[in-house]
Amino acid sequence: MSEAIIHDDAALAAHLADVAGRILIAVREAGVFEAKQLGKAGDATANEFLCHAVGAQRPDDGLLSEERKDSEARLSQSRVWIVDPVDGTREYGEARADWAVHVGLAIDGIATIGAVALPGMAAGILLRSDQPRPLPPAAARPRMVVSRTRPAADAVAVADALGAELVPMGSAGAKAMAIVLGQAEIYLHSGGQYEWDSCAPVAVAKAHGLHCSRLDGSAPLYNRANTYMPDMLICRPEYADRVFDALATIDTASVA
Repeated sequence: MSEAIIHDDAALAAHLADVAGRILIAVREAGVFEAKQLGKAGDATANEFLCHAVGAQRPDDGLLSEERKDSEARLSQSRVWIVDPVDGTREYGEARADWAVHVGLAIDGIATIGAVALPGMAAGILLRSDQPRPLPPAAARPRMVVSRTRPAADAVAVADALGAELVPMGSAGAKAMAIVLGQAEIYLHSGGQYEWDSCAPVAVAKAHGLHCSRLDGSAPLYNRANTYMPDMLICRPEYADRVFDALATIDTASVA
């Protein structure tokens, strides 16, 4: 029997992220891997599913995955799916909740459609660009999500300038979605990421009315030959100017 084609791109992104998340939970609950092995096994298993599924559903589109050898063929394609099978491999391996599955679609370099699954959260959460939720009220004191293991110096400096509370968290997707879910107001990252770390989260965040940009204020562009994208700002729009003003007062050479 031939596969059923999901014609709507947003529905496809959401379906693939949701299924990959459930696969990852099943791999973890199998109980046959130690933490380090679990991360590798989950990455490989989810990647196999996502790559085959995108190929079956959108054979004419390009594909970029963290866990698949890259091909220059995607550079000539207008539509490129950008996926991260497990964003936050360490957190997944440690059976924490702050990891994610990213399925994004960049069209002409713009993160246009995306779904971010948070399968480790209670009951699982799936956030999608075609089904934006109302943003919860902002806290009186801004909260900034940062790496739980190595907070970037720039983020800490900006937090100090704004009087923001630091909220340590795992994966990039979990941090970005914390802004959507009202768990924080600002996510500022510097020091190293790649396109798959932000494509789907940016698509979802933009659909929810959040500010999304590089730290120089430019729009993030995807499907580049060099997939390195070391910095990102995702925040409630009312904080964007305040963050840029704070950045202007500190040494940003490390994020240039």
